[in-house]
Amino acid sequence: MATFKELLQASFKSSDTEEWLDVHFTRPIGLVFALFWNKLGVHPNVITILSIFLGVGAGWMFHYTDLQHNIWGVILLMFANFCDSTDGQMARLTGKKTLIGRMLDGFSGDVWFFAIYAAIAWRLMPEFIPFTDDQWGPWSWALCAVAGFIFHSRQSSLADYYRQIHLFFLKGKEGSELDNYEQQRRVYEQYKKEGNLVGQLFFYNYANYCHSQEQRTPAFQAFFKKFKENATQEDASVVRPQFLEGSRPLMPYTNILTFNTRAIVVYLSCLFNQPWIYPVFEITIMQCLYVYMHRKHEALCKELHTFLDNEQ
Repeated sequence: MATFKELLQASFKSSDTEEWLDVHFTRPIGLVFALFWNKLGVHPNVITILSIFLGVGAGWMFHYTDLQHNIWGVILLMFANFCDSTDGQMARLTGKKTLIGRMLDGFSGDVWFFAIYAAIAWRLMPEFIPFTDDQWGPWSWALCAVAGFIFHSRQSSLADYYRQIHLFFLKGKEGSELDNYEQQRRVYEQYKKEGNLVGQLFFYNYANYCHSQEQRTPAFQAFFKKFKENATQEDASVVRPQFLEGSRPLMPYTNILTFNTRAIVVYLSCLFNQPWIYPVFEITIMQCLYVYMHRKHEALCKELHTFLDNEQ
């Protein structure tokens, strides 16, 4: 019988890619929930759906200006995140992985933040733009749309991609979810032939998601192609640790660009009744971190590509 600590370790993806707050707070609570729901026979997909309702509820609470509603927003978003951690941990520990589960897992976080951005935009409309006598009006929607669709989505997708790349070099294909556009497009075409609408919907969007990641990482694509096609076993034994050494310092940036940092800024900006800070933070600070992470990763891949060229 495995101990709680052993189960917790087994539910982690890797120590390199887990964030401190998740390791010491979110994951232990998520595992308690996972063990509880598993005893009741609840499927992970049900918990993911619950997280969607909790996240949307959090967004609704954040559109109010009073402290009480905002505290409820914090609580609901925290529980949405616990549920999100729970479904992943349950799936890894019990093997209950499904296509719909993958689809819901990717969809849930997007819905939470769509609701949060909409709530902040609605809340800001009658407020005055800082240091001016003008109300935000429709500009609040423009600000949140730019922050969410142009900045947030690109930052989180590339952060997720870099984590999966790191896991691939750390654990191999079985330990990561590193996929590519061509592969996912073929799966989509197969589901299309079979008339499976759920499969079509998921893999059409997922293939495009992979395509967006690949378009923004030309140096990695060139290096990875050469690594897979031309690297000898001896080369691979040298390149893998070199890649991990260069990639490991970037993992904290991938964590910052996913959930916890964003959530903390949402909590503080709404609780202090300055919700405009969050979308501005997204466009400025988070984008700077994204640019730095992207440039460092591409530089690492160019360096390793040159190494493989010289070895041939």
